[in-house]
Amino acid sequence: MSQENLPEIVEAIRQEFTQVNELRDKTLQQSRALIRSCANSIRAIHRHEWSEAEAALGQARADAEAMVKPLANYPTLYQAGYTQDALKELVEAHVVYAAVRNRAWPTPSELYVTGATYLKGLSEAASEMRRFVLDLMRRGQVLEAEPYLEFMDEVYSLLITVDFPDAITDGLRRSTDVLRNVLERTRGDLTLGIRQDQMRQALHSFEARLDTNLGTQFSTTALPVSIEDLSDE
Repeated sequence: MSQENLPEIVEAIRQEFTQVNELRDKTLQQSRALIRSCANSIRAIHRHEWSEAEAALGQARADAEAMVKPLANYPTLYQAGYTQDALKELVEAHVVYAAVRNRAWPTPSELYVTGATYLKGLSEAASEMRRFVLDLMRRGQVLEAEPYLEFMDEVYSLLITVDFPDAITDGLRRSTDVLRNVLERTRGDLTLGIRQDQMRQALHSFEARLDTNLGTQFSTTALPVSIEDLSDE
């Protein structure tokens, strides 16, 4: 039995593994950089620092492109959890910006993601809207918070129509369940806030009418003794 070429075969495989391992390490580093850029963009959006948010989104998209393009011939690395988690953050950041600024929605191909990763990022972006709702409520802008709740409800209504096995959607059902819980808590908080705001307005209106009525009553009631009568005495 001839085994003369067996060492060469094993060496070729070893070199291939070495190349894949180096690319894997590089992808891990790039995924961390991508997550940082996405986090910076969302932080800037919450602060209404729009130029900083747009710069961070541009950096995030550049980081995503640099990470994904070398993986064209390595689907295992592209489908790896750390790669898809970073790309999910990219989707979330872009969707949050589009929702808050009323911009066009980015497509999956524009963000280098699969459909499953796009939907999971969309779900997390909808959950992120809870923070906007609570921030507005703390500032007393209860009615201004309603569009964010409507966005959350719309996303949830769309996601529950995607009824496929987890092997296809990559665990989308779990993300949708999380969004449902966040949505219901936010709906309850906002409903309570609206009712409290309505009650405050009703009390203020009542106090204003009461002050007006009391002022009118005192101004039209005659004093029992005039100043002239007191001076005569």
